[in-house]
Amino acid sequence: MATSPTLVTGATGFVGSAVARTLAARGHRLRLMVRRGSDRRNLEGLDAELVEGDLGRPDTFAAALKGCEALFHVAADYRLWVPDPASMMQANVEGTRLLMLAAQQAGVSRIVYCSSVAALGLIGDGSVADEATPVHEHAVIGIYKKSKYRAEQEVLRLVREQGLPAVIVNPSTPIGPRDIKPTPTGLMIADAAAGRMPAYVETGLNIVHVDDVAEGHALAFERGTIGERYILGGEDMQLRELFAMVSEVAGRRPPRLRLSQSVLWPVAVASEWASRGFGIEPRVTREMLAMSRKKMFFSSAKAIRELGYAPRPASEAVADAVAWFQVDALSRGKAA
Repeated sequence: MATSPTLVTGATGFVGSAVARTLAARGHRLRLMVRRGSDRRNLEGLDAELVEGDLGRPDTFAAALKGCEALFHVAADYRLWVPDPASMMQANVEGTRLLMLAAQQAGVSRIVYCSSVAALGLIGDGSVADEATPVHEHAVIGIYKKSKYRAEQEVLRLVREQGLPAVIVNPSTPIGPRDIKPTPTGLMIADAAAGRMPAYVETGLNIVHVDDVAEGHALAFERGTIGERYILGGEDMQLRELFAMVSEVAGRRPPRLRLSQSVLWPVAVASEWASRGFGIEPRVTREMLAMSRKKMFFSSAKAIRELGYAPRPASEAVADAVAWFQVDALSRGKAA
């Protein structure tokens, strides 16, 4: 049993809660940095010390990190559309940079930083990308992806220039239980499982179980090389394949209408306009459509080879995600 605490940021969230549970099972003494007023349902059953703080309040970092031996930085502002890009950049880039510096100042001996495949190079034509695929910021589409790219570059710079003891993991598209927000992918799965997905725009994703991503974080901590990046992915799938799998598990008919970019472009423009006016998050945006033009296929071979990472089949991730969303919908229905 660890004596010094391990700090986890973002533990109330989807990936962060899975990471916290995996670390608890490995004997880590958990300290979780949580935002004031955050939804803490994902922390139920966890034996952990809670400290208040968030990426927008750097003055909270020192107290959260005091006495910690390890840091798992999972927290991020994850939205595919924001009315104010500056706030996302501030949290994901500057917040990450300042947290890394605070961790080094506090004497943390090992850090696992949760980046994203969004920060990596993408081929997009159906070919599989990996950690060595070239990437340039001008080719990164969307404010969230740009923020993760810049944050990862800051972490790598601190490793090179200041000896920051950080290992980087790059999850692909996690799905599974405890997606309470839900994430954009989780929302698609919930809609398809409930029969609310009549049509789709084709693209390609790399689907991975959230608990495998969490296991990958622990393996990176135990076996990863400082300054290296490890893709934590699963199975490459066309979106139509994913919806067919979700529909089969849920006992629904899969969406059959495949829409073109040109049909949805004016819908995206109108959705963004309405979102700015009424504060409702849009279901489709121009950036989402632009991202869908490229298949986001990735290889986890490096993590498998160097960490012993072993992701399960996508079918198991889909089954667990659908089951969780169905139970969650039932419980919310009873509460109402």
